[in-house]
Amino acid sequence: MRDRARAMLLFAAAGVAVLAVSSASGGRAQGADPNSASSPYRVVEHWANLPEGRVWGQAIGVDIDRDGTSIWVFDRCGARTCEGSDLAPIQKFDASGHLVASFGSGMFEWPHGLFSASDGTVWVTDGKKQIVVQLAPDGRALRTLGKPGVAGDGPDEFNSPSDVLVAPNGDIFVADGHGDFPKPKTNDRIVKYSKDGKFIKAWGRHGSGQGEFDVPHGLAMDSAGRLFVADRANNRIQIFDQDGKFLAEWKQFGRPSGVYIRDDIIYVTDSQSNEKVNPPFRQGIRIGSVRDGKVTAFISAPDPNEEMPEGVAADKQGNVFGGFTQLPDIKKYVRN
Repeated sequence: MRDRARAMLLFAAAGVAVLAVSSASGGRAQGADPNSASSPYRVVEHWANLPEGRVWGQAIGVDIDRDGTSIWVFDRCGARTCEGSDLAPIQKFDASGHLVASFGSGMFEWPHGLFSASDGTVWVTDGKKQIVVQLAPDGRALRTLGKPGVAGDGPDEFNSPSDVLVAPNGDIFVADGHGDFPKPKTNDRIVKYSKDGKFIKAWGRHGSGQGEFDVPHGLAMDSAGRLFVADRANNRIQIFDQDGKFLAEWKQFGRPSGVYIRDDIIYVTDSQSNEKVNPPFRQGIRIGSVRDGKVTAFISAPDPNEEMPEGVAADKQGNVFGGFTQLPDIKKYVRN
């Protein structure tokens, strides 16, 4: 078996394919046979009730509210950007898909990451304005990290921040560097701040070695406090402690755009793999355990050329939500 995980199609049901991932060597965790996992998922289209005339823009940021059932979405104002738009890019839906809050009009240009914190606030990143913003549940801006409109690599600067995460103790982690879009030669690092916004440290640089990054695109944290980074262009997840010490790399989850952890179940979106990019992996949402890294299920489209989401989250019932960017949408996946 080669170093890269091998995938074999087992079956398709209700428009969802489930894959088994066999052994991944070189110190990587091994995948599990999804035949032993729970039943596959089916997709629920158009589950969210958008306001009349409102359509999805590129829906990149998705997270679950602290209540465990409501869904936050950060989209690009019904388009590919929020520049010149008066639409609110931040929307909250209840479990039935009813809109319960919307705000952020005129505040953002290129929405990207979103994190729903345990205190009820919402954190978002803007990859063009070079900022990370904390907002109250009613939309008031509470704190801004970074210098608006200024790209840099200093302790109070970002260059296309992709995602943000707040640890249980309040420390703030930012995945800083989306690659060459929308800015050329962006950063490839993780930046850590204290709960009051003071710079603590940064680690990482462009590269493919341990602790190096090529488009750090998403963040998640498990119950042990380990930080999972979707190191997308390196086709791997890197795992660190909260001081930046490298712990492991996992390649069995494909080319990760988004990563989400609930109850130590990890959900990873692969929105770029194909026959030319990171073969033999296909696009989809791989699901597994953070304890052993085994992939136990794979949500995928029957057509290997069909786009799958960049953003991902899962509610406390185990429903999975995927944020799409090429054909903008938010889809809900439920177990059969």
